[in-house]
Amino acid sequence: MNPDVSSPSAGNTWVRRFHHAGDGPRLVCFPHAGGSAAFYHPMSAALSPDIGVLAVQYPGRQDRLREPCIDSIPELADAVFDALAPLTDEPVALFGHSMGATLAFELAVRMEKRLGRSPSALFLSGRRAPTHFRAEFVHTRDDAGIVAELAALSGTAPALLQNQEILDMVLPMLRSDYRAIETYRGGADDVVSCPVTVLTGESDDRVSVREAADWAAHTHGAFTLKTFPGGHFFLDEHRDAVTDLVRAGLAVPRG
Repeated sequence: MNPDVSSPSAGNTWVRRFHHAGDGPRLVCFPHAGGSAAFYHPMSAALSPDIGVLAVQYPGRQDRLREPCIDSIPELADAVFDALAPLTDEPVALFGHSMGATLAFELAVRMEKRLGRSPSALFLSGRRAPTHFRAEFVHTRDDAGIVAELAALSGTAPALLQNQEILDMVLPMLRSDYRAIETYRGGADDVVSCPVTVLTGESDDRVSVREAADWAAHTHGAFTLKTFPGGHFFLDEHRDAVTDLVRAGLAVPRG
C-alpha cells in the first residue's frame, strides 16, 4: 500500500492509514517540522493490527505539494481539528514529535474546549513544555542555513541534503514549518485532563530534560517522563522501545 496515497476515508486529504487496523485503540500521529505522514509508517507497521495508526499529512508536501503551507501553529491546529472531527466521536490517542508534539497538545486543548472530551492519551516527544520559549530564527536563515540545521539534527539522509532538485521542492515547506513553530507562544494556563507521556532524548540540545519534565504542569491526569539515549531524533534509534511504551500507555499487550 502506498503510504502517501491511502487515507481512512474518501476525501480526507489530511490523514493517512498505512496498515490494516482491528478493533483496538486508534492513535493519530503528528510529524515534526519538515516531516510527512510517512515518518510514522514504521510505527504503524509495528503496532498494527492491535492499534490503528493514522498519520497527519500537512499541506505543502508530497501529495499535497501544490497546496499552500500553513505557517501558524494556531491556524494549523484549527485546520487539523476540523479535519479530524469525524474521527473524534470515538476515543483516540495522540502522538507527536517535535513540532508535531505541539500540534498534538493544541489539538487536545481544542478537543476539551470545543467538544468537552479529551484524547484517551497524549504522547509528546522531543518538544519543550509551552512555558519554555527559546528565541530561534531558523526560518529567517538563507537556504544554506536551513540545510545546515537539518544536518545538525541528523534526521534527514545526507544524500537528500545534497540533492538540489529535492531541496528546491522542500525548502519552502521547511521554512514555513520553522516559522510556525518558532513564532508559536503556548498558553501557560492550557491544561488537558488526559494522561500525558513525554519522551525526550538525553542529548537533545533543543530540549532539556527539565524543559520536557515541565509538561507535567499541563495535565490534570497522570504524567510520565521517559528519557532515551540519543539526540533529537532518538525515535529512529529506539523504535521498539517507543512502540512498547505506546502499547503500555494504551494498555495493549504485544500480540
